[in-house]
Amino acid sequence: MPHRSPGAPGKGRAQYLSGKPIRYYRPRGSADVTRLIDEGFQAFNAARLGEACRVFTDKMLLPEHDTTIGLTVAGALTPAGLGGCIIELMDRGLIDFVISTGANLYHDLHYALNFTLHRGSPFVNDVDLYEEGVIRIYDVLFPTDVLLETDAYIRDFLVRWGVNAPVSTAELHDALGRDLLDRHPGCQEHSVVAAAAAFGVPIYTSSPGDSSIGMNIAFHELMNGSTLMIDPNKDVNEVCAFILAGRKNGCVILGGGSPKNFYLQGQPTLWEVYGIPKGGNDFFIQITTDSVVWGGLSGATPAEAVSWGKVNPGVLPDTVVAYCDSTIAFPLFCEYVVGCEHNRRARKELVHRRDELVGTLQRQARAARQQHPEPVDPVDTMPDLERHR
Repeated sequence: MPHRSPGAPGKGRAQYLSGKPIRYYRPRGSADVTRLIDEGFQAFNAARLGEACRVFTDKMLLPEHDTTIGLTVAGALTPAGLGGCIIELMDRGLIDFVISTGANLYHDLHYALNFTLHRGSPFVNDVDLYEEGVIRIYDVLFPTDVLLETDAYIRDFLVRWGVNAPVSTAELHDALGRDLLDRHPGCQEHSVVAAAAAFGVPIYTSSPGDSSIGMNIAFHELMNGSTLMIDPNKDVNEVCAFILAGRKNGCVILGGGSPKNFYLQGQPTLWEVYGIPKGGNDFFIQITTDSVVWGGLSGATPAEAVSWGKVNPGVLPDTVVAYCDSTIAFPLFCEYVVGCEHNRRARKELVHRRDELVGTLQRQARAARQQHPEPVDPVDTMPDLERHR
């Protein structure tokens, strides 16, 4: 087969794109789902999902805890229509910042730009798809033009933005979201990136070069001579500053991968690197299909995270891993959450407080360094179990 881009549209393309459009699903707080989870999900991973729902609604969302909640997203969830669940949680102030793979944010842009992804079959002929110019993500199908036009929008945005300096990924995504809101009014209803900008929720990407957004930033440098750079140091310090500022900290982890680690490394960064004994996460929820036995971070349990100072040793009853497909479990989780008593909080709008909170982190880190100018025994900076009981 000759080396070239996927083919031009042919008469067979229409049959592949004849499936129903994939729309962003917005949970409404179904009482039937709440009853199913509380009364029907009684054992095994059904019970674990029920525990995750109740840890979130009965503990993480209590007003007196004022928990700063991070959501991490791995796996192709926006192409599958789950962006609507994330938008609903952001709108209600139930998550305060997001760490996602770049691919999820890139494919989210298709919805903001009013392109259509279709339900399809995973059992199609991929050579035929290539010839017809159709892209496949398992059973999600869409025309190649969607990629090309989304790429063009990103490149045009970067020129319009005109920034030639190091930025965090939160700064990039916020600017991109505001650009979408300006040029496509109302798109926050069906775009995570646009909604995050509207609601003041920072979005980070732990591997920004590993997505089409990063590919187009590389184009911007090579072809336009831009000095715009993604600075991972800014991302690390901003996420650490959010964690440090939280009265309590908790996470909802979808899948695993780099977003999971990027969030959880915040606590070790504080105690191990900066000498600030924050104390580990107070709440930990993960929905994953990865098993612990392979030794990878994606399947690592909250109990293992205790030894790293990522999870507070005294709160293991408030940690849950449900071994489920996120495309099944997360919409159920969100229906339960939206239907709970504390289903709306004041938004923290952390995207606007990044500089302020990083300044606080810097002051505390300098104070810790002055107190311990020489290397200290790790026990002196490890989180104190007693004060968190």
